[in-house]
Amino acid sequence: MNEVKAFPTLSETQSEAVVIPVEAYVSPEYARAERDKLWRKTWLQAGRLEDIPNVGDYITYDILDDSVLIVRTTPDEVKAYRNVCTHRGRRLVDTPEGMRNARGNARKFVCGFHAWTFDIDGSASGIRHKEDWGVGLCSEVTRLGEVNLDTWAGFLWINLDKDAEPLRDYLEPAASALEPFQLQNMRPRWRCWTKFNCNWKVALEAFNETYHVAGTHPEFNAFGDFTGWGRQQGRHSHIGYDAPKGLEANKAKLRLGAGDPRISTAQMQKYTWEGVNTNTTQTLVDVAQTLPDVLPEGTPAAEVSKYWLDTARKIDADRGVFWPEVDAETAGKSGTAWQIFPNQQIGHAVNNMLCYQARPCGYDPDQCYFEVAVYELYPEGEAPETEWAYADPSDFPHVLKQDFSNMAAVQQGMKMDGYRGNIPNPKSEGAVISLHRNLANYMGTGFPVALEEPK
Repeated sequence: MNEVKAFPTLSETQSEAVVIPVEAYVSPEYARAERDKLWRKTWLQAGRLEDIPNVGDYITYDILDDSVLIVRTTPDEVKAYRNVCTHRGRRLVDTPEGMRNARGNARKFVCGFHAWTFDIDGSASGIRHKEDWGVGLCSEVTRLGEVNLDTWAGFLWINLDKDAEPLRDYLEPAASALEPFQLQNMRPRWRCWTKFNCNWKVALEAFNETYHVAGTHPEFNAFGDFTGWGRQQGRHSHIGYDAPKGLEANKAKLRLGAGDPRISTAQMQKYTWEGVNTNTTQTLVDVAQTLPDVLPEGTPAAEVSKYWLDTARKIDADRGVFWPEVDAETAGKSGTAWQIFPNQQIGHAVNNMLCYQARPCGYDPDQCYFEVAVYELYPEGEAPETEWAYADPSDFPHVLKQDFSNMAAVQQGMKMDGYRGNIPNPKSEGAVISLHRNLANYMGTGFPVALEEPK
């Protein structure tokens, strides 16, 4: 296991002003070193339990040179193996062209090179002319190499480090903060992946701060001020908004918009549903549209919020969708999204979830894979069947395309001669600073340095 410094949980502490060197974004040597120092040393979110409900169901997860085969071996057990035949090194399960990963059901995996066959428990059950090797070709030599696997919040997590710390320890304090939201009960409404001409950190950082809203999404300015905070929480970080005046009980979880809260909430929900297709549900959108008609002009924002949420909760409960009960203090402390180091973001709520993940695309620091998955609660047995679908960046909803428009421009801009490095806002871009403090901890280089006036 990496001997890395354990950053303290900083709670509500704001980061200091720093400069982040650009090597983590643009250096080919840094990108290559990430394989051994980062990706092979950290817990990575590789899928969902509902992707493999039946014995023999499997998915794969690829990260640079490594591929992991995740299989449900019994009704109550899931295992992960190195996706490589132990005979001559051929990848055991291929990812179909144009797909994010392989997915299927099998009771045996047959290597396409020499037909060595492996059971779902990892043992080699079919080796042609096995006697030719003599007694040395024992089961310990031939069985598939096992990879650390654990589950949390309905997600499957893998770690290639044989000495990895337990997943729950790794995830704290994020795991405890998010547990009340019962994310394991949500199912994907849609999930798409794409490729960007930028480093994976550039892609991820476009979504782990709210400072960009005014510049990238100017139409949201009509609904109010959307700058917020980002705070380091040990290895991870989280973001949120300061509680709006009169809505302190919400503790940064909801934005009702400026002006008449009945109208602004209806407008913002409609725009969010149509422009992003995330961060809300059809029930919330529909109830929001009724607010100007059912509530009198002058209704305080807190009362608008309460009516909106109570009504939506009841409508959902009547159709078999039950929101968890999360008190205002807990919701407020949890913020609006958590960044799980190194490459996962979970935007949480009591009835929906928005997840981003970014991964390198080979060793080119200017390329990455990016994934968007939108989850919500459904009546028992009524969740849609979804697959990971490739989408060109131009095919995503309007607001996401606005975010995407910055990616390549940022990547190229950081290469300009004389560029001193990134200087994130210490309050609202604190999650960016947190990411690079932790990255440098693993990589041994690229530490943020204090921002000082030039002498």
